[in-house]
Amino acid sequence: MLLPEPKRLGALARLAPEPMKVVLNWGRRYSLWVFNFGLACCAIEFIAASMARHDFIRLGVIPFAPGPRQADLMVVSGTVTDKMAPAIKRLYEQMPEPKYVISFGACSNCGGPYWDSYSVTKGVDQIIPVDVYVPGCPPRPEALLQGILKLQEKIARESLGERYGSARPSAAALRSGLVRPPATGGTDAGEAR
Repeated sequence: MLLPEPKRLGALARLAPEPMKVVLNWGRRYSLWVFNFGLACCAIEFIAASMARHDFIRLGVIPFAPGPRQADLMVVSGTVTDKMAPAIKRLYEQMPEPKYVISFGACSNCGGPYWDSYSVTKGVDQIIPVDVYVPGCPPRPEALLQGILKLQEKIARESLGERYGSARPSAAALRSGLVRPPATGGTDAGEAR
């Protein structure tokens, strides 16, 4: 079953030939500008992945974007504390679409060895959506390269309708605290109000 493309993409977006979609995904796949959000020791492993020995630039990843407004990919590496969580969310919201997130290391995945602390967020996925998780404490640079390859495979399979089709609430609506979660199929309409 084919779902109609949203009107935001233009009336003729659904008529775009398949090779055009392949070219668009290819361009996004091999030109990822990275916004590194290094919070702890995993950031050193990220830097090692960008150096000559591992050189993730050969995969089409451009390290160290000047800021979030120029970045496509956020790599969160290190322990995310509750105090740092609003800053991560704010920077993620400043990134233009399409944007992707790699959670790099055990601390950003689930809190790591500090999961039981009162001030540690139990994974960056509680704040922002994560596309690829890279395990390890500390994770190796080769693991980041594998995570980038997995993300590139995901980008290659993506369609415009999947990426932009879901209606997202505006940033002002999210800050107001009045946005309700979408009703699931099993709830009664009277309970959702």
